Amino acid sequence: MGPEVLSIVILAAMFVVATVLPVNMGALAFVGAFVLGVFVLGMDTDQILDAFPGGLFLTIVGVTYLFAIAQKNGTVDLLVQGAVKLVGSRVALIPWIMFFVTAVITAVGALSPAAVAIIAPIALSFAAKYRINPLMMGMMVIHGAQGGGFSPISVYGVTVNGIVAQAGLDVSPLAVFLSSLVFNTLIAAGLFLVLGGKGLFSARAEDFVERAAEARLSRSKVAAGHVGDKDVDFKGFGSGMYGPRDPAGASEPPARREGLGPQVVTVLGLVVLAVVALGFGVDVGFVAITIAVLLALVSPKAQKGAVNKIDWSTVLLLGGMLTFVGVLQEAGTIEFVSNGVAGMGVPLLAALLICYIGAVVSAFASSTAILAALIPLAVPFLLSGEIGAAGLICALAVSSTIVDVSPFSTNGALVLANAPESMDRDRFYKQILVYATGVVVIGPLLAWAVMVAPGWL
Repeated sequence: MGPEVLSIVILAAMFVVATVLPVNMGALAFVGAFVLGVFVLGMDTDQILDAFPGGLFLTIVGVTYLFAIAQKNGTVDLLVQGAVKLVGSRVALIPWIMFFVTAVITAVGALSPAAVAIIAPIALSFAAKYRINPLMMGMMVIHGAQGGGFSPISVYGVTVNGIVAQAGLDVSPLAVFLSSLVFNTLIAAGLFLVLGGKGLFSARAEDFVERAAEARLSRSKVAAGHVGDKDVDFKGFGSGMYGPRDPAGASEPPARREGLGPQVVTVLGLVVLAVVALGFGVDVGFVAITIAVLLALVSPKAQKGAVNKIDWSTVLLLGGMLTFVGVLQEAGTIEFVSNGVAGMGVPLLAALLICYIGAVVSAFASSTAILAALIPLAVPFLLSGEIGAAGLICALAVSSTIVDVSPFSTNGALVLANAPESMDRDRFYKQILVYATGVVVIGPLLAWAVMVAPGWL
């Protein structure tokens, strides 16, 4: 067995082990790089570590540290509360507010699971309160997270754009971002229409408050044996969009207790990050960690514990995977696979196959890992010029992430875990599974048909 085939076997084994067992794929990748590099290819450890992505490491740490501070000092809460207030009494806008808030959170640097973990409980509590289809609400949160997930300052975006730039491909970071945002927005619009969104236009929040008040009055009369309204205590009920047990109604928001200073400075910091990193082309990692440290100095108490919230598991995952990819290049695996794909004789069919591989594997494993593995494997094939590089990169990015609605992925599992108590959890699981299966089957085909086949990207 040649080193090319052996390296593919090791890569497949890594995905299987990481899927079946709770072992970080990045750690497995470091071991795979060591075994393959030293014992098969005769490399020394310094050569292996040359492939470690130091720039990407700094970017992920800087961006996730900055977002952790924004979460700790109440900026994220303020964003959610402000968005909810925009809804007013228009129930039909609630799913879209959840979609766009989650998109903004991932666009400014949060990892997709972190954004879903923040928004999914709020979104599904709204679904229960206002009788919105929970499948629609949960899936719109995930699609929102993926829609914003490829901004040039997000972890997904930095990963893909870094690999593409290193390969010398001419792919616009803005094209990658917009393709994901538009694709997920269109899916969300379809979900909204199919799963009862049209019926929400005639609903008003006040209607649900009145019904809940009537139900509470009825229960109080039965329990107390009285018929007079004076025996019913409505204190605190229906005082806003949230009920008395809802997050925003439970206590005074942190932003109001501690003042708006840290939140204002954090928002300014995010604006500066976007302007300096995108407008002037300064390294995202250095800018992000500089702003994060300045925020920590301005408000030390508000950022306490933020370092612990850096997603070190993702740092390990990408560090290990890209180091392993460097060893794959040394083994000739990337050229071997690309030649095999090109040898199919039908470039468009090969591109579709790559999109489906990304979707199927990502539905059960890490989207970040599959992007880090598949894009380098596709680079030589793209350099041949038979397929538009931008189109395939955008299609692969979309195909590998829209399937995170799967209940076997972190995002899908988070939505399932936050299902309303009144709902049959097994039934909800089956609904998510059916929807995810449809996305895996149809999503890559649509992405390929729109972004690759026409050849306009």
